[in-house]
Order: sequence, then C-alpha cells, then structure tokens
Amino acid sequence: MAKSLAEVNLIPIEATSEIFADYGQVIEVSRDGERFGPNDAQLDLSKGTPRFYLMTLNDAPLRFGSITHHANVTQCLGSIGGHVWYLGVAKPSIIENDDDVGKGVVDNKVKSKSGHWYVPPPVEEVRVFRISGPKYIKLNHGTWHAGPLFKDSSMDFYNLELTDTNVVDHTTHYFKKDDGVIFRFDHQEDTSSS
Repeated sequence: MAKSLAEVNLIPIEATSEIFADYGQVIEVSRDGERFGPNDAQLDLSKGTPRFYLMTLNDAPLRFGSITHHANVTQCLGSIGGHVWYLGVAKPSIIENDDDVGKGVVDNKVKSKSGHWYVPPPVEEVRVFRISGPKYIKLNHGTWHAGPLFKDSSMDFYNLELTDTNVVDHTTHYFKKDDGVIFRFDHQEDTSSS
C-alpha cells in the first residue's frame, strides 16, 4: 500500500545577509573599485577546476521533495536580470570529525557516495528563502538546497561551482521517499516599489 505524503507549507523568508548567515552569504551590489572584504563571496574552489556557467531552467515549481548538498565547494547562484526566485535550504550537516563516526557519537549518520559522512536534514529545520533584485547567493560547504525554484515557466541563472560538482560531489536526501514529506510555498509579489 502506498504511503500518503504529508505536505509542509513553508513561508518564504526574504534573503538578507543576517538571516541567511547559517547557510551562506547574500552578495549584493558593491561600488566598482571597492576592495575585497567580508561582503564579498568567501569562496572555496580549491578542490577542483572552477566552472562558471549560465543555465536556463524550465518548470521549477514552488515545491520540492528532495534536497542536495555539495561537500567540496562553495556554490554561487543568481538569476540573470534580478528576477524573484526561491531556494529551499537546511543547515549543513556534514560530520567533520571522523572520530565521531567511529566512536558512534553521531546518531542517524549516512555515508555519501563521495565518501563523507552526514546526518540527514530534519524536516522541521527546512526553510525557503526568497531572493530578489541584483544579488546572488553563496552556499557554504554542505548547505542543503533545493532549487532554484520560481513562478515563471523558464528562468536564466548563473552558477559557480566546480567542473565535476554534479558528478562526484552531489549528495541528495529524499524527503518524499524517506520522510513521507513534500514542501510547498506560495510566490510573494515584490512589494518594494509600492
């Protein structure tokens, strides 16, 4: 018999530097010639060859049943044109200390296909952020993310990661299968100009 799915309704949170800090950075426009500082993306692309590319995504509805993380890179995402988009997230849960794994200190641990250990993200800790205007998101190592998600039928994005991120560093947790849950949320119109 098929297990029924629970639908979790999330309320989008506007992505600001302060609110998004547990997941990464919100990078906003700076003046030309401004020196590098803490408001710039603090990148780690040291474990491979960087790949910066433009991508067109189609039909990315405002719901998700799985979430992914990358352990070896700080990924950056942004919409071309500053259009409103959304990103489901959960805090990183990579187990950094191999001794904790061996000693059984960490419960509910899983070994990824790429070899690192992690704890699946708890359903109650999943959030969805709204990103609008001329800014982009830098995700910390291991930040769980679903998206980009958006209302329109198609949207263009830029993406900075490594050339092999989606081949060797792509760990996914399936809420739909493992927890019987899917997440959904509603689009929020831009009210900043009113």
